[in-house]
Amino acid sequence: MDELIIGGQKIPPGKTVQIEMPVVRLYTDTDIFMPVHVIRSRRKGPTIFISAAVHGDELNGIEIIRRLINRKSLRLTKGTVIFVPMVNVYGVLNQSRYMPDRRDLNRCFPGSPKGSLAGIVANKFLTEIVKHCLYGIDLHTGAIHRSNLPQVRANLDDKETRELAEIFGVPVLLNSNLRDGSLRESAVESGTKILLYEAGQALRFDELSIRAGIRGIQNVLVHLGMINRKIRKNPNKLTVSPFIANTSSWTRANASGIVNNLKNLGDKVKKGDRLASIGSPLGEVFDSVYASRSGIIIGKQNIPLVQEGDAMFHIAYFSEEDEEIVENIEIMQDDLLPNDRSPT
Repeated sequence: MDELIIGGQKIPPGKTVQIEMPVVRLYTDTDIFMPVHVIRSRRKGPTIFISAAVHGDELNGIEIIRRLINRKSLRLTKGTVIFVPMVNVYGVLNQSRYMPDRRDLNRCFPGSPKGSLAGIVANKFLTEIVKHCLYGIDLHTGAIHRSNLPQVRANLDDKETRELAEIFGVPVLLNSNLRDGSLRESAVESGTKILLYEAGQALRFDELSIRAGIRGIQNVLVHLGMINRKIRKNPNKLTVSPFIANTSSWTRANASGIVNNLKNLGDKVKKGDRLASIGSPLGEVFDSVYASRSGIIIGKQNIPLVQEGDAMFHIAYFSEEDEEIVENIEIMQDDLLPNDRSPT
């Protein structure tokens, strides 16, 4: 079985280890470590990384990984899983999206061991984690004051990546182009098949998003033959069949003011539908925001204050019937959020 060394520590087959991977030292003479949890089976198989908090204020992924690590049912039959709950430890400490040098870590890959602080962290993650992995799942949320419907973004033109995205089991898949400097771009260039899971909002736990992420990761591990667990089929329509959106766009505010939202995440909208009104503190309505095309709302701004030009509603466009997509969103909500809301 291939040798696995992370942070200078050799991890033999059949072992589960926690590693504090050194990243860099701050000017306070404080060492910063990236936490890593590795589970290796005795049997040879694929290696996959599950990462969160590349943006330090995106916390749902941290909780998804915490719950997965604590699951007694997560027993590998083959291969290796590398969990990295906090890639951007600095951002988590500061409850900030960015690195201390004000850089977006997800625009600094592949980085360099002699580059900026963000570049050093990016390079460390690629060389210590991603280089070992055939597959990866990177967990994200919406930005500050924005929520995302559970969705997977990936290069769906690649057959195997698309198969993994479909098996993940959320209602919406976005065929998303690679962004310059992103983890996903660098991972793909190194030969790693990667899914980006987007759900919820920054600095908040969202139970639906967490449960959908846990189930999706388990579905992928089952599909890769790494754990023994049945993926529920569809006798009661409890497994979500995803729909693929090849395009999406943000509808923006046409005035500055106080917002009254008329549509929510997961809503079907038709071209010309009124999405929100914008008015003054004294009650005057300045203008309304309308859908420019028919589709499904997969992201929205939460704060009821906007400046002209602010992104308000992220709408995905499908070739399939929108009613079926909305039905699958409702099925996911009913399935993952039963009456008892205790964490699973």
